[in-house]
Amino acid sequence: MLTRNNDTFTWLDFNRHSDQQSPLLVMLHGYGSNEKDLLGLAHALDARLRVVSVRAPLVLAPEMYGWFPIEFTPNGITVDREAARQVADRFAAFLENLIEKLQPIGNKAFIMGFSQGTVMSYLTAFRNPSLLHGVLALSGQLPDSRPDTETMPTGLAEVPFLVQHGLFDDVLPVAKGRQADAWLRERIADYTYREYPIAHQIDQESLEFMASWLSERIDSVSS
Repeated sequence: MLTRNNDTFTWLDFNRHSDQQSPLLVMLHGYGSNEKDLLGLAHALDARLRVVSVRAPLVLAPEMYGWFPIEFTPNGITVDREAARQVADRFAAFLENLIEKLQPIGNKAFIMGFSQGTVMSYLTAFRNPSLLHGVLALSGQLPDSRPDTETMPTGLAEVPFLVQHGLFDDVLPVAKGRQADAWLRERIADYTYREYPIAHQIDQESLEFMASWLSERIDSVSS
């Protein structure tokens, strides 16, 4: 069943098992997209999941939203860091309330981000790892601000991460994925990195792998 909810953020709720407690996956779309985009993947993922897809708050155009302002320059993408920090704070509070409201298995959520949604996923994990069963970071990049080795949040190292990136990504080049890989693999115990011969997208092979990755982690939190 699919329902629309208006809260701190607007979100779609895809729940195939309304009569039972389910593991929760929260999806965060990319810049210029909306909450309906990633939700199309839900049918290909583990049927045990309850899937919530959240709309970013910044209105760019009809049916187009962003998490925080960015600017495309000849030297790459520039980010409004203060706006990113503020929306990350708002989202963390929203996620905590969502978990309290929906009461998923383990009282935590998996979080999946694509592109700018991946930046939001990283920000959430780095600030509030206790809310998460795992992070799926797709075609994104690390935020500018990240914890120092000496100030790693308690529990972050135990949160599973899957990072996927396209070799031919012309929006966020594969170097962004490799930078994340170099940083995360030294700090995360359950960590997986995959590259695919694709552009700024998700294809069938990458979808199948993330589905199996998720199912394995669901098994561990449901047992």
